[in-house]
Amino acid sequence: MHMRGAATQVERWDIMRAHDIADYAVKNPQGDELGKIKDVVIDIHRGCIAYAVLASGGFLGLGEKHLAIPWDAFSYNAVDNTFILDIPKERLENAPGFDEKNWPATADREWMTGMYTHFGYEPYWERGTRR
Repeated sequence: MHMRGAATQVERWDIMRAHDIADYAVKNPQGDELGKIKDVVIDIHRGCIAYAVLASGGFLGLGEKHLAIPWDAFSYNAVDNTFILDIPKERLENAPGFDEKNWPATADREWMTGMYTHFGYEPYWERGTRR
């Protein structure tokens, strides 16, 4: 039964287009800029984000280091429209990176397992399906 004038609760969905995520700034919880999100990689069979690519360092795109980081490691800060990455700088500096022209083979489970383990996250495919 619908009551006239009754307040209805609107459910808020936090969704964003992948295209719009590119070039968002990434900071640590202390506010230091760590880089920018370059891209997100999607597992098309599971229907989820496999990881995000963080571009850090360099000048005008030259000499940038690209890091694949589990999507779960990021949180969104709507106040200043940035992503927060709470991972120690030492762990980021020691992470295996890649350059713009040599992206990793994204379907390589051994590589992805190593990446998730390096950052202390359980691989999404080991958590079951959440579609």
